[in-house]
Amino acid sequence: MAAGCQNVSVLSSLGQTGPASAPAKAEIDWRHEAESLGAKYRADPGDPDVAAAYAQALRATGQRAQAVSVLEQASLRQPRNTALLGAYGKALADAGNLEQALDVLNRAHSPDQPDWRILSAQGAVLDQLGRHKEAQGYYAGALKIKPEEPSVLSNLGLSYALAKDLKQAEAMLRHAATLAGADPRVRQNLALVVGLQGRFSEAETIARADLPSDQAAANVAYLRQMLAQQDDLKNIGRPAPARRT
Repeated sequence: MAAGCQNVSVLSSLGQTGPASAPAKAEIDWRHEAESLGAKYRADPGDPDVAAAYAQALRATGQRAQAVSVLEQASLRQPRNTALLGAYGKALADAGNLEQALDVLNRAHSPDQPDWRILSAQGAVLDQLGRHKEAQGYYAGALKIKPEEPSVLSNLGLSYALAKDLKQAEAMLRHAATLAGADPRVRQNLALVVGLQGRFSEAETIARADLPSDQAAANVAYLRQMLAQQDDLKNIGRPAPARRT
């Protein structure tokens, strides 16, 4: 999703994108997988499943431009493969090519064959473009297909945060965090939104609940940075200290 309130969604998923976009594995495991899949891809670049898996491993190791290139070539070979188009659109968004990502995602499904994952990804891209109301409409569409899906509710909560409705964002994320299948990203997003409201002690408790200590420390540091930015922005133009989204 987006950066910052625009970075509010740094902990989120682009239907899912960002640092937590791939399933939980150690980076070294992803690197080994990228090497193995890279050999398979070079042997048979026309296999769409191999191309998609290889691109996912590339994204997980930070090789976003390479992932885009792999999926671009695969999509050119199979322009009607909606799974490939969806992966390509997400990779483009991950690389910051937002308008192109939206165009590709629009081609990744049709009204008669809607895909909730694609709808959520479209919403995430629209949030990055600052079109929050439109984004929320896409999340609503995704939830009609997949009610109570935690990842969609999490993205919707972040969309409310980006639109500066932190109370609604917190309510949505708290609900998402209670659902079966909610992963740690949902709780980290909740911690972020709670922290942005100045309840830092509560936010820190949530952030530390289910992450390894080093990851929790990184997220807590990010929360502190967000709160510092919030204070700086609110102080602009004011004669005395006072208390971003």
